[in-house]
Amino acid sequence: MNNRANDRQVDAHHATKSDDAGQAAGPPGHGGEPMTPERRSGRIVMRGDVEERIGKSHATEDEQFLKPTPRGRPEFIDTDPWRVLRIQSEFVEGFDALAGIGPAVTVFGSARVEEGTPAYELARTIARRPAESGFAIITGGGPGIMEAANRGCREGGGLSVGCNIELPHEQSLNAYVDLGVEFRYFFARKTMFVKYADAFVILPGGFGTLDELFEALTLIQTGKVRDFPVVLVGTDYWRGLLDWMRDVQLPAGAISEADLALLRLTDDPDEAVSIVHAYASRAHARIPDEGDLR
Repeated sequence: MNNRANDRQVDAHHATKSDDAGQAAGPPGHGGEPMTPERRSGRIVMRGDVEERIGKSHATEDEQFLKPTPRGRPEFIDTDPWRVLRIQSEFVEGFDALAGIGPAVTVFGSARVEEGTPAYELARTIARRPAESGFAIITGGGPGIMEAANRGCREGGGLSVGCNIELPHEQSLNAYVDLGVEFRYFFARKTMFVKYADAFVILPGGFGTLDELFEALTLIQTGKVRDFPVVLVGTDYWRGLLDWMRDVQLPAGAISEADLALLRLTDDPDEAVSIVHAYASRAHARIPDEGDLR
């Protein structure tokens, strides 16, 4: 009798241990086998030894947040999650700064152009004319063509905007910027150029200018943004690129005639401004057509 009672106690003890193990391991897996223990950290679910494999701390988020900060620069400031917060802040601050600027034209071109040169004066003229009729002018905020466009905008009474970029060799905002926004990341900065512009006017420039040109063309070609004007100013400078696109890319099937038609080429500041106004008069009823300004 006592032996049978002892057997029942042993069986009950084993059952309890098995139940406890099942609860700790989570729901059964395939074939009735229990899953390995799991731990949650925010939206992350970790099972088995994955914490060690990915270098995740066993400490809770609160524990890590509240632990004393060591002297010197904390390591977490140079991690990708922290960079995400910096990137987010650039978008938030950029959107907040530019949301109220109204109709705008983005002007691109080389930072290496000197004051008084034909390209500088052309950019200055092209920017002044839209500014006189209510457009803001957006540039990269630096020297050269950017400075000329911001200068022309201010002379025309428009809002002169500069979206500057942090570079290894510091590039400061030029003296003609009324509203400046500083960026660490090129992709965040380029978003501002596209998001708030009704047209791109692109004068001779280098790699950065080409980057911004083809960024705009790609977004228009793929339907990611509306089909706004992209005006190349400087026939001698840009003709070779357009000829290569027509003679090489088009026969190869890499682009279409419609893609080529996205680009307008001119040497005439009046024509460049007219293209901008023709589009903006449709997009913004309050902006007069260029013909109505004379």
